[in-house]
Amino acid sequence: MTDEYEPVIGLEVHARLLTKSKLFCSDPNDFGNEPNTLVSPVSLGHPGTLPFLNEAVLDKALMLGLACGCEIAGKMYFERKNYFYPDLPKGYQISQIQTPVCSGGFIEIESDGTGKKIFLNRIHLEEDAGKSIHDFDKKYSQIDLNRAGTPLVEIVTEPCIHSPEDAYLFLSELRNMVRFLEVCDGNLEEGSMRCDANISLRKKGEKILNPKVEVKNVNSLRFLKKAIEYEINRQAQELKSGNRIVPHTRSFDAEKGLTFAMRSKESADDYRYFPEPDLPPVFISENRILNAKERMSELPGNFRKRFRNEYGLAPKEAFILTEEKSMALYFDQLAQKTGDGRASSNWMLTTVKAYLNREQKEMSEFPVEVERLAELILHVKNGVVSHSAASSEIFEELVKRKDVSAETIARALNLEQQSDVSMIDDFILKAIEKHPEKVKAYRNGKKGLAGFFMGEIMKMSKGKLDPQLTEKLLLESLNKK
Repeated sequence: MTDEYEPVIGLEVHARLLTKSKLFCSDPNDFGNEPNTLVSPVSLGHPGTLPFLNEAVLDKALMLGLACGCEIAGKMYFERKNYFYPDLPKGYQISQIQTPVCSGGFIEIESDGTGKKIFLNRIHLEEDAGKSIHDFDKKYSQIDLNRAGTPLVEIVTEPCIHSPEDAYLFLSELRNMVRFLEVCDGNLEEGSMRCDANISLRKKGEKILNPKVEVKNVNSLRFLKKAIEYEINRQAQELKSGNRIVPHTRSFDAEKGLTFAMRSKESADDYRYFPEPDLPPVFISENRILNAKERMSELPGNFRKRFRNEYGLAPKEAFILTEEKSMALYFDQLAQKTGDGRASSNWMLTTVKAYLNREQKEMSEFPVEVERLAELILHVKNGVVSHSAASSEIFEELVKRKDVSAETIARALNLEQQSDVSMIDDFILKAIEKHPEKVKAYRNGKKGLAGFFMGEIMKMSKGKLDPQLTEKLLLESLNKK
């Protein structure tokens, strides 16, 4: 990073929409199939074939635009973006430039403890190209056209980002939003989301925008941050050496941690946009917009604010609990059923998270219903079982045995805590008689030894005594002269 220059960053994010079929034909919109099996004459660009708009794509785009506070186009049309690549069968891509489905809006991030708006220029629809594969054969490149024609939204920010950290936070928040809305699965590694970063530098205090360099197709949050950091330092060195920054496109080498030049930067004129003659204009009705609003789920930012306000969670806790929609929904129900947001959060972030990591499962695969885990948390809170027994032995049985309650497991394993005063007094007496010198030291002022006696008593009782009642009776016995 540099003290002399201010980075100016704009992001372009392509997100593949979660529809059953492609944007302009009925080919399956899927991932991971055998190459060139999800194709048809339309996606292969055969002469005489005609596109037909998949309206489910439009509805997904509307949901994302509404979530970002965008202005929705009343009328839009598609355009041909002309360029040649071997994996683009038609020789052009159907996209939007003049009438994007959504304009303006913003996504709010939390940066340095404060909210910050990252403003959007547009969200528009377009079809994806196929994929060229260069590492299977030394002599030839191979083409997989399964991806050709899959539906994308491109989210374009204004050049209003000024640090790699804020770019990272924006992409992270956008990824969470599309997953919560079920617009896109947000899988960067599989290419469901791809990010291009436009980066330029200007001297601090200046307002002009200088020539930009575009880093293409970054497929990781961490790599995006590293690519921008590298590019800022590279451009700063060029400027300090008296060199001009020439607009061009670069790629990021993740292994080496650097960007490298690919080609000169194309402009809109290079693509020779013109209205797509085979598709009529699309009119978006108020009724369609209202239907999209009704299908929208609560957004991660709203969940975070509510979790902090209603359950008293720290910002970091709320952030972790909203990384997955299934996690946020589960925690919300759990906190309501236990009436204790703090205890519910602690269980989710420790015991439940540890189980998911160990088993390599998503929260959507967690086998314990909310009601059963809530019962276990309340048993701990009410002193029926110890936290230690609950989080290890009883929890492990809950995940193995469906439809069995925490209470049933606690009884079967003989883990219910005892509140019988005479039984507790017996254990206290044994501990005191076993360590008379420590009793004397306690009564001479070493009050911390109370913890030692509690440990001894719990060890002898195998953790079955009510800890709060035991501590109360122990202190009464120790404080007797």
